[in-house]
Amino acid sequence: MFASLRGLVELLEEDRCVIDVNGVGYLVQASTRTLAALPHPPELARVLVETQVREDAISLYGFADTAERDWFRLLLTVQGVGAKVALALLSTLSPGDLVRSIAAGDRGSLTRAAGVGPKLAIRLLSELREKAGAMPVGTGAAIIPVITAGPEAETVSALLNLGYRRGEAEPAVARAAARVGADAPVGLLIRESLQELARP
Repeated sequence: MFASLRGLVELLEEDRCVIDVNGVGYLVQASTRTLAALPHPPELARVLVETQVREDAISLYGFADTAERDWFRLLLTVQGVGAKVALALLSTLSPGDLVRSIAAGDRGSLTRAAGVGPKLAIRLLSELREKAGAMPVGTGAAIIPVITAGPEAETVSALLNLGYRRGEAEPAVARAAARVGADAPVGLLIRESLQELARP
């Protein structure tokens, strides 16, 4: 089974993406949160993957971090929750939001997700109340683009020296490089990356 994919982001759509790994394009369904964290095509990225095998299909689901993947697995244990509804919940609520909503018995926040009605929300609250507290809440870090050399790597190093975490720095540098070019001078990349980090 696949645990992760590392390759070029070839296509981004509303609910899925294509990751090109050595010439093979893998169709990966994902939450809007994960898709928003991916760099623009054709940048390089690594995505955590959950594989589902059925008689008629093999489906890949991608995640920004282990917290989102763990929540996807847990949500699937609830009767009436399939992969589509689980991704809808993860698109609407972060892992941290899910922990808080379930702990508070907040049915309304769960029903904001497509495919989750009042009855399913009640089932989610009752079946996950005991388990939610032990679940990871995530760091809020985006999928980390793979940056290994050149001006982008120097820029990441500079941001780390300024006190930013790698999970913050690398996505910001990747977005800045996509805008001004990966071969831009390091000084320009640092300025543009700091602007990215300052965005709300």
